[in-house]
Amino acid sequence: MNIEDFRDYCLLKAGVTEETPFGPETLVFKVGGKVFALTDIDTFGSINLKCDPERAQELREQHDYVLPGYHMNKKHWNTVLIGTGIPGGQLRELIDHSYGLVRASLPKKLREELAEAE
Repeated sequence: MNIEDFRDYCLLKAGVTEETPFGPETLVFKVGGKVFALTDIDTFGSINLKCDPERAQELREQHDYVLPGYHMNKKHWNTVLIGTGIPGGQLRELIDHSYGLVRASLPKKLREELAEAE
């Protein structure tokens, strides 16, 4: 997956916006105003993704390309290294998981609006 594919995949999801709130080098994807994915625009060497804490730990133990979230709450975020052997399908599934966790945390009314938009 390259950065264009990553961007397109994230933007396909209901209610997703892209921003650069941390500076022009960090591309951030949000749903309902909450971050679910971010990456360095220039290098695209890794992606930070939200993850269920138990699953996050399991992924880190099973895969060298999954690390505790860089500059994030390490309990709830993973940094996934790109170009290190992660299968594209697994990366898309981790993006979906992150989006789903954040979307589920949104107020009910906003979740319902997103469901209608799909």
